[in-house]
Amino acid sequence: MAHDSTRTPLAGRVALVTGGSRGIGAAIVRRLAADGADVAFTYLNAKERADALVGDAESNGVRALALRADSADPEEVRGAVELVHARLGGPDILVNNAGIAAFGPFDDATVAEFDRAMAVHARAAFVAAQAAVRHMGPGGRIVSIGTNLSEHASLPQTVLYTTSKAALAGLTRSLARELGPRGITVNLVHPGSTDTEMNPADGPDAEAERALTALGRYSAPEDVAASVAHLAGPGGRSITGTSILVDAGANA
Repeated sequence: MAHDSTRTPLAGRVALVTGGSRGIGAAIVRRLAADGADVAFTYLNAKERADALVGDAESNGVRALALRADSADPEEVRGAVELVHARLGGPDILVNNAGIAAFGPFDDATVAEFDRAMAVHARAAFVAAQAAVRHMGPGGRIVSIGTNLSEHASLPQTVLYTTSKAALAGLTRSLARELGPRGITVNLVHPGSTDTEMNPADGPDAEAERALTALGRYSAPEDVAASVAHLAGPGGRSITGTSILVDAGANA
């Protein structure tokens, strides 16, 4: 039977999603697998959840791989990329998704907390991209997951989170210029309030966050995953160096 590229536009591609065991990351893993990509993802603690996600991905007839790696450790990030290359090939697609809940009053924030937020959100993306592009040819894709708060700081007590995520904008634009001649695109997706364990739609701050949106609702992780899949697929071939908001109009 002939391959139907409209149903599996990522067939033959290998993707690595950092921090992929839950929330937005898990939705991205499932979507890329459904679109035909072999998918690897990193996780830190939730091995049972990671193993279950491997099963979900493999149900699409693709290969899947869960790798334990701390995104705050550059050597573990590099090691994950090389393991993917050795076991699956590629990666052709890198999604820098790993994140931590770096929230709290500015006055109470420590330098150690700042350093960890920068390590997980900014440095890990740099390290993973540097390792991955050594294996990417034309058509390679790098997509990082930021936050709409780094473009419009509408909530208090987010300094560490927004500052570290904002660094991804500079990384995205400069890498897009540098890697463009090699046929590799680099983009940034900014989720807004999204229904995850980190920020549930029935949480204590949900009503206030919902009121900030134009659509009056939280996004689902699958909404973010859909934009990532578009950027990773054929439709994203002329999109590079830009940021896409998936925030129900909170920044409109």
